[in-house]
Order: sequence, then C-alpha cells, then structure tokens
Amino acid sequence: MKKTGGGGGGGGAAGDKKRGRRSYADSSADTPPRKQAVKKDVFQIFAEKVRDHKELESRWAVLQETRVEYFRGKDFISFLRNHPELIALLESDKNLEIEDIANTLLRKNLIVRCDRVVKTVRPGKRKLSTWPAHLEIYSDQVFSDNDAFFAWMFVNRRPLWQTLLSFCWPVLTLAICLFPVYPHQVKLLILYFCAGVLLLILCLLLLRAVVFGVVWILLGKRVWLFPNILAEEATLKELFQFWPQKDEGERPKWTARLFYAMAAVLVILLLRHHAPDEAARLRYQKRVSNIIDDVLEWNPRLALSSMMDKQTVFNVTDSNNVTDDTHETDSNNVTDDTHEAMEDTTEAETISEEIDDGHHNH
Repeated sequence: MKKTGGGGGGGGAAGDKKRGRRSYADSSADTPPRKQAVKKDVFQIFAEKVRDHKELESRWAVLQETRVEYFRGKDFISFLRNHPELIALLESDKNLEIEDIANTLLRKNLIVRCDRVVKTVRPGKRKLSTWPAHLEIYSDQVFSDNDAFFAWMFVNRRPLWQTLLSFCWPVLTLAICLFPVYPHQVKLLILYFCAGVLLLILCLLLLRAVVFGVVWILLGKRVWLFPNILAEEATLKELFQFWPQKDEGERPKWTARLFYAMAAVLVILLLRHHAPDEAARLRYQKRVSNIIDDVLEWNPRLALSSMMDKQTVFNVTDSNNVTDDTHETDSNNVTDDTHEAMEDTTEAETISEEIDDGHHNH
C-alpha cells in the first residue's frame, strides 16, 4: 500500500511538473515580446511622402508667430490625381476619396486648415494675394478646394546638408574671429572676395531699380527682376527666382509717370552737379587705402611691440619728470640761499654806513 501510494504520489508530482511546464510554455507563447516594433501610421508615412514631393507647390508663411509650410486645397487634389502611387501607401484606405483622405489628415492633426489674415484687397491691387504671408487658423476644420490653405503640423525630417551646415557655423564664427592672425595673402583673398560679393549685390539692386523705373515710366508695368531677393519669408529656391511675377496691380496714370520721370531727371542732374572733383576723390581714396592697409598689416606682434613702446615712453617720461622736479628743487634752494646772502650783505652795508655817519657827526 505504501509503495502504491508512493508511486501515485510520485506520478502526481510528475504530472504537476508537466502541466506547469505546458502552462508556462503556453503563457510565454501568448505573451507578446516586450520590445516589439511599433508599426508606423500609414497616414503619417503618406503625409511625409507628399510633403517631400517636389511637385506639390507650397510656400512658407507666419501662423501665430510661427513659420509653417502650407499648400492650397486645389493643388492637393490635382497633385494626388497625377500621383496615384502615393495613395497606394494607405493600404486598406487606398480606395478613399481625396477629400476623405484630407479630412483624415485633419483629424489626425497632420495638417490644419488656415485662412488669410488680410481679407481685403490692398490699394493698387486687383485681387487678393495668391500666396499670403500671414495666416490664421480657420474655424471649420473641413477640407475644401475653394481658396483654402492647409499647413503641415508635424516636424519634417532635416536634410543631411542642413545638419552639416549647423556644424559649420561655429567653425565659420571662429574663422572670422581669427582673421587678424591670418597671413597677408589670405587677408587679401578674403578682402577681394567680400568686396566682390558686396559689389555684386549693389549692382544687382541697382539693375533691378533701373529696369523697374524705365519699364514703369515707359509702359506703366511693374517688372521686378529677382522679385523675392528682398523677401523675408522665402525659400532658397524662391530667393533666386529670376523671372518677375505677373503684375496684378492697376496701371498707373500718365501724369504720375511723367512726374516721376521729371523727378528722376532732376535728381540725376543734381548728383552730377554736386559730384566730388578729382582732388576730393583722390583724398577719399587715399584715406580708405590707409584704413585697409592698417587692417591688413595688423598682427599680434605689432600690437605687443606698440604696447611695449608705449610703456617705455611712459617710463622715460616719468623719469624725466622726476629729474626735472629734482633740478627745479635744487635751483629753488640755491636761489633762496642767494637771496638770503644778498639780504645779509645789504643789512651789513646799511649798518656800516650808519656807523660812518655817526663818526662824521662827532
């Protein structure tokens, strides 16, 4: 009986161990791993691909004191119609309409609908600006292609060149601070390069002004070469856009054009009459040349030597002052002694004269 009981007890313990192992294996199979890759939202991937695509026209504007990139609703519709491969990224939602896709992006806060801040036509313009520079959030967050703007609400990935450029700024700052210790030839190269760039910018601005003035006076049209060169909110591509935009303003009156033409001629005549002569130009050129030479020829050794020379001059001046003071004191003492001796001699002579007079009286 004991053996049977012992065998049954042993069999029960073995069965419990097997059941424990099976239950642990089942639980480990049902429990997901801790470090499981989180699947990225397909709409997030879709929004990043659309934003990075170059064919979707977009601009930068200020939304609540923050620069944002935005696009127009009608451009979004035409862009997705021409690129159905991007819609295929939505997998199970690829059969949705374009308006439904846009509304889903709005619900997921990937984009936000905006409206222009200036809603009235400015004086001299025929219609509102196509791409406003200042936006505000629209009250009804529903997609529309009727003069509707949509701004991206997620931070786009920074390109590699921007990351490298961020590391170059401190190096450039340090290089500018070390300009005084550069060799003379390097200083000349930097000077000519900066002067050339400055001259190019001034000539470009002057050419823009001349072309605009001539075309505006003769034809009454506003033509600006490089129209975005002075824009505050513009991308690098927009900044160097050469061809001018279409003139949307009203044509000026001929009286205004005639007045400004006469004013321009008068200003040119005044400038020519009061232009500096050759002697004044040479003096100014010499002065500027001296300043440039002082900047180019400066180096730390000269600065230290000049400081030592100044210290030596100060020491020599102080010693001269001390010597002069000593000489002045000695001369003053000798002069005082001489005056006292002369006074004693004068008193002795006066006494002897009085004695002589007394003898004569007797």
